[in-house]
Amino acid sequence: MQQTITKDQESSTNISLDDEVLKILAKMPDALKVEVLHYAEYILNKGTEKSSGVALASDDISKKKYRQAGTMVGLIAMSDDFDEPLAEMREYMD
Repeated sequence: MQQTITKDQESSTNISLDDEVLKILAKMPDALKVEVLHYAEYILNKGTEKSSGVALASDDISKKKYRQAGTMVGLIAMSDDFDEPLAEMREYMD
């Protein structure tokens, strides 16, 4: 059941859009209400982020987590003959 209320219908009815939203939310389980809340916050913040422009883009770059070289040292063991040709390939290399 999906209802769509146009602006003309909204003004012609006694029930406001806020009331309709509250009625639908009242029928939802709590898990869905949390998702709706997060989405509503996302939509509100989306409009303010666009207006901040370039400053936001530079902030996003500084917040990204980059890999740090050398963090896997000692966790991966390589054989001593890693760079040596494979026995199966000697036929093609001679």
